[in-house]
Amino acid sequence: MEVKSALSSNDETSHRRLTKLRVFRGLICLLVLLSTAFMMLVYCGFLGAVMVRLFSTHYSRKALSFFFGGWLALWPFLFEKINKTKVVFCGETVPARERILLIANHRTEVDWMYLWDLALRKGCIGYIRYILKSSLMKLPVFGWGFHILEFISVERRWEVDESNMHKMLSTFKDPRDPLWLALFPEGTDFTEQKCIRSQKYAAENDLPILKNVLLPKTKGFCVCLEDLRESLDAVYDVTIGYKHRCPTFLDNAFGVDPSEVHIYVRRIPINDIPTSEEEVGAWLINTFRFKDHLLSDFYSQGHFPNQGSEPELSTAKCLINFVAVIALIGTFTFFTFFSSIWFKIYVSLSCAYLTSATYFNVRPVPVLGFLQAMFLRKLFNY
Repeated sequence: MEVKSALSSNDETSHRRLTKLRVFRGLICLLVLLSTAFMMLVYCGFLGAVMVRLFSTHYSRKALSFFFGGWLALWPFLFEKINKTKVVFCGETVPARERILLIANHRTEVDWMYLWDLALRKGCIGYIRYILKSSLMKLPVFGWGFHILEFISVERRWEVDESNMHKMLSTFKDPRDPLWLALFPEGTDFTEQKCIRSQKYAAENDLPILKNVLLPKTKGFCVCLEDLRESLDAVYDVTIGYKHRCPTFLDNAFGVDPSEVHIYVRRIPINDIPTSEEEVGAWLINTFRFKDHLLSDFYSQGHFPNQGSEPELSTAKCLINFVAVIALIGTFTFFTFFSSIWFKIYVSLSCAYLTSATYFNVRPVPVLGFLQAMFLRKLFNY
């Protein structure tokens, strides 16, 4: 803990002040991101997640990945090009477009957003899904997006979450679909008080005493691995470290912190991971012990080993994507406000559907698959 404090104090000059210009620029960025998210959801989200999905889940996911991958790519553009946050990738260089389970430490509320920077470089930003707490599904507009993109919501009560997780995971087994399923086994973001409670529990149960991460919860990871093992290529073990302060969401939006994000990536082939639940749990705890050592070295040395494992984002590609997204959203906005009243009716119906579908957690079933299931059921009844 002392080393961490020393790192922050030595690099205090890298903390950027919250100026009026940063506030103005941050508010503009948030307005653009929120408005583009809304238009993308009511037009592309509804058409892709409902109309296309009635015929094919596979092509529904391809369509949603294309459009929402473009929108999600605006965030790395904000972080790396507008805010000038230095994102340093370390460890292994992983292949593109694999089907993987990704585990990461949970240092702050925005860790999950920086995984987009890695997914974008690997061509999978539109296929990344998260396991997240159910309260986030209630966020205006963004909750619709979490539902459309098939994030798995959990109540943090296993008797409630188990059936929902099995149900969602059963739909992710198609090998034609790239998949990045990300979860944070600590279950909550790291604080000093949570760390003390975690260490107390570890001491009482003869488990490792960790200083920079919390003791992981193994149940969710074991279920994901069990249900998806046959269709996965690997597990990515990701460790995130911040310089020189851990950021909040508004720090990111206003470009105040962090000045640097260091992301260490380790690829573990799926066949190298044990199969029994007890052994998988022990493997996960050992993995977090490794993370703890990595972070201790990071706080003392200021970097992870093997830096520069991924290239910088192309500014030209980011600008082309930004222009394309803005042009698309501009077209949707024109149709909504300055064209036929039928577009206004469509937007209203789309909003009503997205609200109800997110609240009740329902998704359309492909018609052909439904008819086939009905036919087989009748056939077996005879």
